[in-house]
Amino acid sequence: MKNFRKQNRKRPPDQDISGWPRDVTTPRITHINDGELDFYRRRAMYSSVVLVFFFVILITRLWYLQIQRGEEYTKMAKNNRVRYLEIAAPRGNILDRKGREIVTNRPSFNVVWVREKNRVDDALIKKTASILDIEISELLARTRKMVGTPGHVPIRLAEELSWDQVAYIENNRMELPGIKIEVVPQRVYHYGNLASHVIGYLGEINPKELSSIDSEGYRSGDMIGKMGLEKLREKDLRGEKGRHYMEVNALGFEQRNLKGLEPLPGNDVQLTIDVDLQRVAEELMMKDDKSGAVVAIEVNTGRLLMVASSPVLELDKFLGGISVKNWKDMLTNPHHPLINKIVQGQYPPASTYKIVTAIAGLAEGVITPESSIYCPGHYRFGNRTYRCWKKTGHGAVNLKHALSESCDVYFYQVGQRLGVNRIAGYATRLGLGRKTGVEMEHEKSGLIPTSDWKMKRYKRAWQEGETLSIAIGQGFNLVTPLQLALMTATVANGGTLYKPGMIETVKDPDGHIIEQFHPTVLDRFDDQGSNLKIIKEGLIEAVNGRRGTARRAKMENITVAGKTGTAQVVRLKQYKHLKEEDIPYKYRDHAWFTCFAPAERPEIAVTVLVEHGLHGGSVAAPIAKAVLEKYFGRRGKNPEETSSVVLFHNEVADAGRSSESIH
Repeated sequence: MKNFRKQNRKRPPDQDISGWPRDVTTPRITHINDGELDFYRRRAMYSSVVLVFFFVILITRLWYLQIQRGEEYTKMAKNNRVRYLEIAAPRGNILDRKGREIVTNRPSFNVVWVREKNRVDDALIKKTASILDIEISELLARTRKMVGTPGHVPIRLAEELSWDQVAYIENNRMELPGIKIEVVPQRVYHYGNLASHVIGYLGEINPKELSSIDSEGYRSGDMIGKMGLEKLREKDLRGEKGRHYMEVNALGFEQRNLKGLEPLPGNDVQLTIDVDLQRVAEELMMKDDKSGAVVAIEVNTGRLLMVASSPVLELDKFLGGISVKNWKDMLTNPHHPLINKIVQGQYPPASTYKIVTAIAGLAEGVITPESSIYCPGHYRFGNRTYRCWKKTGHGAVNLKHALSESCDVYFYQVGQRLGVNRIAGYATRLGLGRKTGVEMEHEKSGLIPTSDWKMKRYKRAWQEGETLSIAIGQGFNLVTPLQLALMTATVANGGTLYKPGMIETVKDPDGHIIEQFHPTVLDRFDDQGSNLKIIKEGLIEAVNGRRGTARRAKMENITVAGKTGTAQVVRLKQYKHLKEEDIPYKYRDHAWFTCFAPAERPEIAVTVLVEHGLHGGSVAAPIAKAVLEKYFGRRGKNPEETSSVVLFHNEVADAGRSSESIH
């Protein structure tokens, strides 16, 4: 080392530090530019600052993700690993006023397909179609609806599988990859199509409904109420879905089951309707394919005891979705089963409207109970002759006889004295010409005409001759069966117009009452008590008198008060001389009968409309009588005598009770 140092100290000037000869051509820094040096120093400093800045951002972001939001993202990661399937909740039960189950649920088996490769497997579709005995095109249509959805989302291929189909699929799961059985609650109608227009039906939710309603808790493919109480009480009946949690892989397919949540059933809805009364009315209306409506109401509360619209809806056809063919058949049916005639059917009230004219005449003082008017069978007004239904006339009649024998001439003259506007005022107070507010869809208001209405509608003045037709329930008058039942109940109870109600109670799954019926008063006739009493006497005579038009409604031991009506559909001279049975169905008159009982202390009012039934006394009155006999039971007949109608319905009711015990 010492020698090395000595050599270094003694190297010649023409050698470098390595001892090699110095290259005289190597450049040497002979001058340093201070400006350039500062430039490079600043550049190095800025680069260092930028690097430090980015490192600070990176460290801050890592701190935010790992420390500040670490728990949240950990939860999200776990959720990506865990997926859930919704479990449909059993809908609430619908019961009658006595607690008998009208609609409940049962398990239904559907087949679904989970597409592991997220593509349509033609061979699998063909095999599944063969097992389910349905068209391949139908399965393909269902799969196309799910295009664009993740492969783990199941496609429902068919509903309502038979036990044989379920067993076959379960035993051959290895040959049917992705095909599974799901169990969902399905509606059960224990009394068939009973009260079908009131109960309604379910259907698969459509895109419009998903966007228009509060869609929280709803998904494509869910069932939702489409009509009737199933729709109007959807929030009460639907319940809350459960969840089945599962661990899934990166592709979203199930690996193992985890703990889930059980579904919460919907609330039970108990109706004011009586199954026995409903069944009596519907069976009698179905006889001879009658079309129309029957309504029974509790006169002192407004509870609806029975609401029958005929023809009924065939609810089984709506399970799982109604076919195009069945829907077209209903639309083209001349009896219009899709119309709820209780509130949507509008008809001339005919002679039942004479009750309104009588009340108005007494209240306005244009007649007294003893006022006598001579009926020769016709009434001449202006240049026109108005006929009475009895060609030979009724002779001299007072109000009681005019009501019991339904004398047209009497009410022509009363209506002429009153004028259309005064009659309309009383009709409206009795509940006609306005919606009742009942819990049914698409209720019509009917029509009670006034002079102002005609000017606004037709731009023509009211003619006095038109008042004569209005006074006997013809002309522009239109009412619904429910409105006429309310009017009858108002007369029966002494002048209180109640809002009709159908819901007795709503109970949650634990049995707690969350809603209960309370009578609601819409209007009162506080000053018409004595006049209504006189009207009742005429209505009692109509059923129980020797010349009454409603004698077919007379009962033993129960005093019935009522009024018949025959509503003219159209006046055609070419059918004037034909027998009634030879007149085309669509041109025949409608048959009305409305009544209440017992007349001394009224409890129930019944209104019957038979479309194109011709005569209220012979066609509609017997139906009302059968309903009353069922309601009053033994009070309505002698112990030794039992009508054939009641015997028949008792047998049906007994059979129903035996079947109810299993529910």
